[in-house]
Amino acid sequence: MDQIKAAVAEADPFSSWWPFVISGIVFLVSTIRMYMGGQTCPNSNVIRDLVVVVTGADGGIGKELCKELVRRSAHVIMACRDVEKGEQVRQSIIRELPGASLELLPLDLRSFDCVRRFVREVESRHRQVDVLINNAGIIFHPEERTVDGFESHLQCNYLGHFLLTQLLLPSLERSTQGRVINVSAPGYTAGKMTIEDPLNIGSWAPGFHARDAFSHSKLAVVMASRVLANKLRKAKSKVTVNSCSPGLVRGTNHLRHSPLMRALFARAVTYPWMWLFMKSTSQGCQTMVRLATDPALAQSSGEFFNDCEPVELSELARDDRLGEKLYQETMKALKLDSQ
Repeated sequence: MDQIKAAVAEADPFSSWWPFVISGIVFLVSTIRMYMGGQTCPNSNVIRDLVVVVTGADGGIGKELCKELVRRSAHVIMACRDVEKGEQVRQSIIRELPGASLELLPLDLRSFDCVRRFVREVESRHRQVDVLINNAGIIFHPEERTVDGFESHLQCNYLGHFLLTQLLLPSLERSTQGRVINVSAPGYTAGKMTIEDPLNIGSWAPGFHARDAFSHSKLAVVMASRVLANKLRKAKSKVTVNSCSPGLVRGTNHLRHSPLMRALFARAVTYPWMWLFMKSTSQGCQTMVRLATDPALAQSSGEFFNDCEPVELSELARDDRLGEKLYQETMKALKLDSQ
């Protein structure tokens, strides 16, 4: 016993620096994760019985977004391309949140006919739509044309949602304050667009690159959102239109076509850094939750939000002349009446 007491008395807690090194690493990692996670939605507002359409609701950000909205008592229409997977997600949310008000409808943005069928079904079930969140999207998808003849990023990320928004405008107008939330991405700043060919329809023939196609489609989302917001404002409409970026988000399955994910070694090296520097899907949906629920944003329209706050757009995205040209060319491509 005397030997034990002597050993304890002589023990020097500072004789090893390992506890301090480990503590420092844990503190640094925690600080980075907290910072990269971004801001959470600053309110807990209830939007009881409001009808919210969420595209791409069968996983990733869409799934978490649906959960956040039904927690706030919204009625969520899950618009899903993969209906079987969407039903599994719906059931999992109901198990976690008994009483959650969710319905599932098929929506494949790669087909304009499917978009029109979806709108007809929504209108047959609901007098009005209060919030439309255009969340679905693809990235790094191999070169492919849709059944309507458009490049897949352009149609899935932009054209399909543009058509969906235009067709649902009458339902949104019947709401006391309809909201359209278009999800873009940080990569919109790398997008290129010309006044001669704003849809870039002729740009993929000489050399397609999925990264450029994605960036262009997300730039188009931001620019068309500004134009539509201005048109609705001039028409004295109560409907608001804003775009946003979820940030860099992991767990969305969007990187499955990325060159980084093709090799096992590359995946093993990349995943830890993704965990450290990218948001979770729950963190990624916070800006959309605020835009859908915050009464303080009832008059906000034509803005771009990141981490729950409005931020300034790139110079190209603020080009009103190019934006109007994009909007008119889009209306023409979709065979819609020009506004």
